[in-house]
Amino acid sequence: MEQAIIKEISVNPVNIPLEEPFTIAIGTKYEIENVIVTVRLDNGIEGYGEAAPLEPINGENQSTVMATLESCREFLAGRDIASYRQISKKLKSVFWAQVTARCAIEMALIDAFTKTLNIPLYLFFGGASKKLETDYTVDIVSTEKARVNASKLKGQGYRILKTKVGKNLIDDIDRIQAIMDGAPGCRLILDANQGYSPVQAVHFLKELEKNNIWPELFEQPVVRHDKAGMRFVKDNSMVPIAADESVFTAADAIEVVRTGCADMINIKLMKSGIIEALDIAAIARSANIGLMIGCMLETRLGLGASVHFAAGTGGFNFVDLDPHLDPVKDPFTGGPHYEAPFYKLSDVTAGIGVQKQFNI
Repeated sequence: MEQAIIKEISVNPVNIPLEEPFTIAIGTKYEIENVIVTVRLDNGIEGYGEAAPLEPINGENQSTVMATLESCREFLAGRDIASYRQISKKLKSVFWAQVTARCAIEMALIDAFTKTLNIPLYLFFGGASKKLETDYTVDIVSTEKARVNASKLKGQGYRILKTKVGKNLIDDIDRIQAIMDGAPGCRLILDANQGYSPVQAVHFLKELEKNNIWPELFEQPVVRHDKAGMRFVKDNSMVPIAADESVFTAADAIEVVRTGCADMINIKLMKSGIIEALDIAAIARSANIGLMIGCMLETRLGLGASVHFAAGTGGFNFVDLDPHLDPVKDPFTGGPHYEAPFYKLSDVTAGIGVQKQFNI
């Protein structure tokens, strides 16, 4: 392969209103407020990366991401695209807290690199699979709306539904019952986004048992640093527990293994970056801990990168990569083909496979 040098970097904000507000235990989002990075090589190839910050989770917002990325321009220009790991290591040493911004750079670099190699990203990651099935999330809405949404989603072909909990225990149980009524036969995942205390979380699960509701997974029931509390929930429930906000780094994953506080780890590229996510997946597999792939509020670009990651590396028990944007409003086209509830990668020829739909 001939050497390919980074010639130019562009950084652009992307603001897209959501069709409906997206509410979880720690807040409500009304629009996507992301940042797109474009890396241009001297051979004419462009690589795209996306940062999808969510301040209550990763401490970043669009402004901080923009500032971080702008400060990286001079460092990136003139570097060989094949040295993406060396670049990632250096950026982590300087911008260790700005993981979402670093993820956007890693994504753009690896997209450009695999385009230079002329292979799709999932093959670069190992080519374990060409197809993934995702769930779809019903956020914190009224009971009736949850029932209607669940019925609609089942009609679209979704077989796994996820719902957000953690704001009000009684309302949560009512909403879950409504989802089960609206979509009988669908599997159920719960995500508290750190919303419960350990005792509340156990009580919540026991109340569900009384109503003959058996979730397949319960994500992040307690605050992220309370490993003992999460272990308490795990030890007092038949429902598998997933660590989400508790795991940003490989060191966090080792701590989950050490404390035995979770049955599964939810990897999100926006929490870890791509390189660190590979390490987290390796740690989980070595400790016989299950894997889930999740997302923030991302465009087709960020979602596509996560699809490639999970399909390429393989072994993910749960996939939570539901799109929240109307394709007409999405700034990108192409990438993994999505027909609910499946992503298919067979048509992607190189990189993530997306093309810009608008000037950004």
